[in-house]
Amino acid sequence: MQGEVQSRPGLRMRLPRLYLAGVVSVLGGLLLWEVVSRFLVANALFLAAPSQIFGAIAALAKSGELWRHMSISAIEFALGYAIASVLGVMIGFAMAESATMKRVLQPWISGLYATPTIALAPLFILWLGIGIWSKVLVVIFLVLFPVTINTEAGLRTTSERLIEMLRSFGATPRQIFFKVSLPSAVPFILAGLKLGIGRGLIGVVVAELFGSRAGLGRLIAQSADAFNMPELFAGVIVLAVAGITLTAGFGWLENRLVPWTKD
Repeated sequence: MQGEVQSRPGLRMRLPRLYLAGVVSVLGGLLLWEVVSRFLVANALFLAAPSQIFGAIAALAKSGELWRHMSISAIEFALGYAIASVLGVMIGFAMAESATMKRVLQPWISGLYATPTIALAPLFILWLGIGIWSKVLVVIFLVLFPVTINTEAGLRTTSERLIEMLRSFGATPRQIFFKVSLPSAVPFILAGLKLGIGRGLIGVVVAELFGSRAGLGRLIAQSADAFNMPELFAGVIVLAVAGITLTAGFGWLENRLVPWTKD
């Protein structure tokens, strides 16, 4: 206990240094980007400077266009991600608990996971139109499989010796599941959900590039057609910030739910 108490102040002192290193890295990269775009490339048609990009973000936000595109993409991502997460956890549980279900579902999981879902986006748009549900379906297909595979892997890595020991003490299957199997699977589930963030954002943007009325993908496509590099990079930066924020949120959640994985 004393060693744990002594280690926590050291950890708290290291955290500001880690954050400072990250901030310095980002600022240095932006400065280098500004110098290259201003003096080496010196052509806004090919590379926009960070100052131009932030100016475009401010202009889009002031006009309200940025918020309109962000809200559409956020709804598409949230719906697809939530549906895929619930389905992925349920399917992963079913495959881990039943050998029959695993034999039935494994060919579908393996085949669809290896299928380039992005190539199916035009087909989904043909079926469901250019509304939000075609994009939601793309997000579901991209997020579902990492969550399913990680959930099943987490449940199957539970120690069989520990389960047998609990059974010998009279533990019920329900107690074994909630006290041992589920806690051991939570880090894997969170890892699958974290992987799904990037895949889901990619799905939203690519689906919007194929056909949409609004969204960050639509903003990027319109900007590319007009050779408006600041607005194009503005859409990319917003997506990158969203991905970083969501991933950091899951990191915080992981520290709260499964702190033993950080030991």
